Amino acid sequence: MTAPAIPAVARLRRPARRRGDPWERVVNGWLRAHAWLVYLFLYLPIAVVIVFSFNSARAATADWEGFSLHWYGVALDDDVVQTTLLNSFIIAIPNAILATVFGTMAALGLQRVGRRLRTVFDVLTYMSVIVPEIVIALSTLVLFATGFDALNSAFKIKLTLGYPTVIAAHVLFNLSLVLLLVRARLAGMDRTFVEASADLFATPWRTFVQITFPQLLPAFVAGFLLSFTFSFDDYVITTFVSGPGSSTLPLFIFGQVKRGVTPETNAVATMMLGVTLLLLFVGQLVLTWQARRAGRRGASAMSEIVSQSAS
Repeated sequence: MTAPAIPAVARLRRPARRRGDPWERVVNGWLRAHAWLVYLFLYLPIAVVIVFSFNSARAATADWEGFSLHWYGVALDDDVVQTTLLNSFIIAIPNAILATVFGTMAALGLQRVGRRLRTVFDVLTYMSVIVPEIVIALSTLVLFATGFDALNSAFKIKLTLGYPTVIAAHVLFNLSLVLLLVRARLAGMDRTFVEASADLFATPWRTFVQITFPQLLPAFVAGFLLSFTFSFDDYVITTFVSGPGSSTLPLFIFGQVKRGVTPETNAVATMMLGVTLLLLFVGQLVLTWQARRAGRRGASAMSEIVSQSAS
């Protein structure tokens, strides 16, 4: 006997795609075109500067005469460029470290205060971000000038503007950015491991190192990169509080622009952009590596705390 035929299963038809409203397609097309125009407006001038930095012509506005790395060699051999570039790193690296450390400490401290006091500090933090940069620069200069005069009158200590004043001014400006980033991370952080660590009698420092800090690492890295970038290419604050010998690369570029843009200026600007993009790439690698290890590290840290509390 032959087996009964199995009825074929009817194919499920996909639902017909609903035709959108013609006006909806028009609006979506206009929004896409507007987005492309915005991106072109933002990035096309940067692309022009990068392309013409490789132009062999002697004038920045001249026609394309051929690909050349000549102006990069000229920029790197320029003693003024070397000095101002070194000054930019001397100012930006300590600023990024101090702003990240102090901003993280402030965010952790505000997490443990009352609501009213936290609201007051929130208002002060947002004010420091919203206030125009030139106002901050002028007020910082007045503060330094007044403080230096008071120290000179009282203790005969003569201080001048230089690296410390620029770093201090940049730290005061960037600290608020780090504070906001870390607080946003703390608000969305999973506190289950922290509470479990406290229940297992782990010390606060051990809990911070093995539980809290790995979860704060994305905000920590982002705050460091933002602080470094803002300090490295800052012009307004640096102009007000810098002294002899502490001129940075943005000040040099602005001085060159006033005398006329040259291919050397384009090469210096391109190198600044390259440094910034390299930092962003390294930060993204760090965040990707941390995200892959976050779960395993948290579990291993908790198991270690459990084993030590049991023993």
